[in-house]
Amino acid sequence: MTRYIDVKDVSKLVSEVGMIEVIRAMASYIEHDYQRWDAFEKTARLASHSTDGVIELMPTSDERLYSFKYVNGHPKNTKADMLTVMAFGVLCDVDTGYPLLLSEMTLTTAIRTAATSALFARYLARRDSRSMALIGNGAQSEFQALAFHDMLGIEEIRVFDVDTDATDKLIRNLAPFRTLRVVRAHSAADAVRGADIVTTVTADKTNATILTPDMIEAGMHINAVGGDCPGKTELHADILRLARVIVEYEPQTRIEGDIQQLPADFPVIEFQKIVRGEETGREADRQITVFDSVGFALEDFSALRYLSAVSSERNIGAGLELIPAPLDPKDLYGVAMDRNVEAPTHHSVCRAPA
Repeated sequence: MTRYIDVKDVSKLVSEVGMIEVIRAMASYIEHDYQRWDAFEKTARLASHSTDGVIELMPTSDERLYSFKYVNGHPKNTKADMLTVMAFGVLCDVDTGYPLLLSEMTLTTAIRTAATSALFARYLARRDSRSMALIGNGAQSEFQALAFHDMLGIEEIRVFDVDTDATDKLIRNLAPFRTLRVVRAHSAADAVRGADIVTTVTADKTNATILTPDMIEAGMHINAVGGDCPGKTELHADILRLARVIVEYEPQTRIEGDIQQLPADFPVIEFQKIVRGEETGREADRQITVFDSVGFALEDFSALRYLSAVSSERNIGAGLELIPAPLDPKDLYGVAMDRNVEAPTHHSVCRAPA
């Protein structure tokens, strides 16, 4: 049987394990898979764009496992009390094509994105970084704040959003974390001033300019998360020209990232070269670094691999009869006629290889 994990199951997992531990573990899985870069089939995601949003499929595989994620991005959804981003994912066995896991990935994507941001920052930010500006205080913001607090030792978060209700929500949700100081800023420039790290997680599907060159200081690391499709950016192009720019998968980022504003020969570095020791991350304390984040299928593969392992260990989720199990595999018609059906084994749920 295929294991099925829904929203309540992921919430249960976070409750049992702890949000910080889940972020930390997912970052470890992502780092491990980037170190195995050559083992993966890689392609830019397949995107279907409309006036108000985008729907995407994100596939990848290694020699044992195949995964894909369905995900959307519709910024206007919040006006109808719907989420901007929703997702689900599938993990399959390469040898048989059998689906091992069907999982929600709306919560999971928020966690894996924060884990990825903090993982990249460990290689790119100054080691003495203790403050972060967080511009865009929507659905992703708490996850980002907690990931940087735990994995990089960030002690102060300066928060700003044009929607003050979103900032109120973020401050309220972070209040239980007494070791993290949250400061409300009056503008993006106010938030950025003096920050060691700047994270932008805005949602509008436009060529926005959240950060301008006059706001950038020597030694900053910029974690640009919100620009993730054609026509959607957050950084003034001159910031990129000043910085060492790191990307996930260059062919995809050229289309979707902030670097879409620049010529095709503008130099960038894929993270896999840094994590595998082929390139240096930060070269000097005063250097400006940018992670031009768009989200890559390998990170979802890692997240699904983690979910498969931990849900099996903790018996979270349920068996789902997604695929027929006929007594005679050549007689699918018999299954349709309610014959030739093997009795379901509800306690037998397939596990993905570790």
